[in-house]
Order: sequence, then C-alpha cells, then structure tokens
Amino acid sequence: MQHKIVQKTDPILRKRAEEVLPDQIKSRKIKDIIHKMSASLRASSNGIGLAAPQIGIPLAIFIVSEEAIVVKKESDIIYNEDEKEKRRKRWKHFVFINPRLIKSSRKKELMPEGCLSVDGIFGQVRRAKQVTVEALDENSRMLRVGASGLFAQVLQHETDHLNGVLFIDKAENLEKLPNE
Repeated sequence: MQHKIVQKTDPILRKRAEEVLPDQIKSRKIKDIIHKMSASLRASSNGIGLAAPQIGIPLAIFIVSEEAIVVKKESDIIYNEDEKEKRRKRWKHFVFINPRLIKSSRKKELMPEGCLSVDGIFGQVRRAKQVTVEALDENSRMLRVGASGLFAQVLQHETDHLNGVLFIDKAENLEKLPNE
C-alpha cells in the first residue's frame, strides 16, 4: 500500500502543510495515511524519514525510522544490501503530527544530506546539533523529543518539508550522484 514519492517539481512540496485536527488523529483516514507513509519509507532503499507531502498529502505529519537513533555515525551504517534490507523491515517508525521545533542549539554543523524527493542529489546543510520537537503521536498523545546527531538532522529536514522547504534550498556543495 505504498505511495509513489513525489519529486521536487511537484507543487505540493512547496506549500505549508495543513495541521491535522485533534479529533481526526485517531480516524481511519489518518491511520491509513501513516500506514502508507510507513510502507513507502520501508520500500525506499535509503530513506530514514518521510513527510506526508512527499506522498502527495498536504498534512503536517512526518515519520522517522528508529534507524536515525541507532545509526550514530558513518561507521554504523551497513553497506551489505541483504543485511540492510532485513534490518529496514524491522525498524519502527516514530510518528510526529503537527510538530513544532521549539528549541535549537546555537551550535550548528554542516551535515551531508539527501532527500527521497530530490532523487540523486546530495549536498551539505548547516543544521542545529541539538533540537527539541513537540508533536502529537498517532494516539493523540503529546510528545516532547530532544535529539542530537542524525536524529536531530532528520527532525529538522522533515519539519522543513512541512513548511514547503527542500534541503536543496539550504544546501552547499550540491552534487549529482552518477546513475548506477
């Protein structure tokens, strides 16, 4: 039940996502959207986060794979495709509905970044090293999540999506990857 991930030319990626009304969070519609997002993220070979606009749905929802917490540094990344695929199917996805970035560290770091909606292009984006995000989860419970490293980077990247911003708007040293 995965959805096609829309690419950078789709106008939906440039619009501010609409908030989900609190009484709709537990609805079948929202549960289906989250399920489609999870299926789409699992089907991608290298994504660790996905915002609803990336599957053509203009709502303020994003998911992040727990892989963003577990993988702390380049040496933790698995390059063996079979092992990577097995692990990908087991990662849980954290759900963020109507998220707000409430705190960002002053310390910023230039980090390598790509995007499922900007296929084949990578660059470096200056991101806060630590952030705190408030959101609702899929059960309407308030979350307050503090993050650093890759997890903080993904939270900022996905929040940008909900504000109509793509990483290429902020990136330095953009480069196109050779077709495999």
